[in-house]
Amino acid sequence: MRSFWGVLACFVCCFDFFAVTEDDKPIQTFVIPHSHMDVGWVYTIQESMHAYAANVYTTVTEELSKAAERRFIAVEQEFFRLWWDTVATDTLKRQVRQLVKEGRLEFVLGGQVMHDEAVTDLEDEILQMTEGHGFLYETFGVRPQFSWHVDPFGASATTPVLFALAGFNAHVISRIDYDLKDGMQKDKKLQFVWGGSRSLKEKQLIFTHTMDQFSYCTPSHLPFSNSSGFYWNGVALFPDPPKDGVYPNMSLPVTKETVHAYAKTMVENIKQRAAWFRTNHVLWPWGCDKQFYNSSVQFSNMDPLMKYINQNSKQFGVTVQYSTLGEYFQAVHQSDLIWEQRGSEDFLPYSTEPHQAWTGFYASRNVLKGVARRASSQLHAAETLFTRYRICFPDGPVAKDWALDKLRALRWAVSEVQHHDGITGTESPEVADMYLQHLTQAMMDVEELLAALFLLPHGLDTSDITGSLYGKTDVDEGLEQHVIVYNPLAWNITTIINTTVTFPHATGL
Repeated sequence: MRSFWGVLACFVCCFDFFAVTEDDKPIQTFVIPHSHMDVGWVYTIQESMHAYAANVYTTVTEELSKAAERRFIAVEQEFFRLWWDTVATDTLKRQVRQLVKEGRLEFVLGGQVMHDEAVTDLEDEILQMTEGHGFLYETFGVRPQFSWHVDPFGASATTPVLFALAGFNAHVISRIDYDLKDGMQKDKKLQFVWGGSRSLKEKQLIFTHTMDQFSYCTPSHLPFSNSSGFYWNGVALFPDPPKDGVYPNMSLPVTKETVHAYAKTMVENIKQRAAWFRTNHVLWPWGCDKQFYNSSVQFSNMDPLMKYINQNSKQFGVTVQYSTLGEYFQAVHQSDLIWEQRGSEDFLPYSTEPHQAWTGFYASRNVLKGVARRASSQLHAAETLFTRYRICFPDGPVAKDWALDKLRALRWAVSEVQHHDGITGTESPEVADMYLQHLTQAMMDVEELLAALFLLPHGLDTSDITGSLYGKTDVDEGLEQHVIVYNPLAWNITTIINTTVTFPHATGL
């Protein structure tokens, strides 16, 4: 190790263009390791779990446990919960609890998914956030304090209101109009206090950080290499991880020959970003889509790179440290600046170039959008009816655990389809089929629950109930048939009910 760092002395002469005066304060860089893990998009949840997602949490847990300075933020909960319930060993679970306790593994956002902000319903947004937050509180006793809403296609003013009322201390966004972002960078207005509601006033104000033009990914271009930059584990492979551990496009290792070139590239990017913000604190996301499935190779390369920069911080004018989102925002807060306040304007629609507004997804895959809405309505009806049932029949014939399992499955399916590549319709056909399968299966199971809640307390059989999702063509016309209509709202309504029958004579009352 001594000879390795001794060789680096020969590079000091190369630092002149980075030199700063003693009066200059070095830029404090917060390197935030993360993995953007879409709950859907191109690959199904099962394919993603097998190819990379499970390995992210296994290897991150192992590597954070080896060095106290390392950090990681976990965002969406669906993959984490699947890993926790089906993959994590008792040893890994103990390590995770300790890392969370120490604040080195930080849960941000904390919903089941990173939901879309344009075509989702507010109740469904709250549902999927509650589903994820409930798991975190019950399992670790923590509540997320910061959002990480960096990939939805535009930012609605409703979202910061929701997050502020949920107890978040800061909100992070990224995808806004390209021209607007460029102007905000030049004017150092990427950070502001957002008041999305005119009526709620102070209690819904939230400090908002807009990612710069590099968004949530690490700069991938290296001027000294054809490989990607800072992604030492390469690119995830589907359907199976390579047996030899060699992935496509793995970054060059950090060695005594490459460390200065890496440091120069990283410092240049840090200084470019610092010019767009008011404080000398730079949020430097380290990660991107499907990253950190081999955290060992990631940290074993970043550790010496960061050490090298810090050993030469006077020449570089930069210090670097692993960080959570909370540690970054704490530093910004201590700057004690007065921030511009933004009103209730949306960052919608989202545009990436002239004449390229992302609005097609407002109406695409209308069948999936419709099924998602019906599933949400059915979930609300079933939850309210089950609550009333338990009050009236606390020892009734419908088993509580059986009912809760069916409600939980539908709650999970409704939550996951709110993903920004789910209900938007921007996913692959295979993933769209996955969402529909999860929704319809859970809806049929809850249909069975609804029938049981209505009929079993009265000693009636549920086997011949015809659900609203599927029909029966072999009905005996001689038998009297009944349709049960349930209004789950707390007030009376007048509406039209459509019922399809296959025999010619029917009467309605």
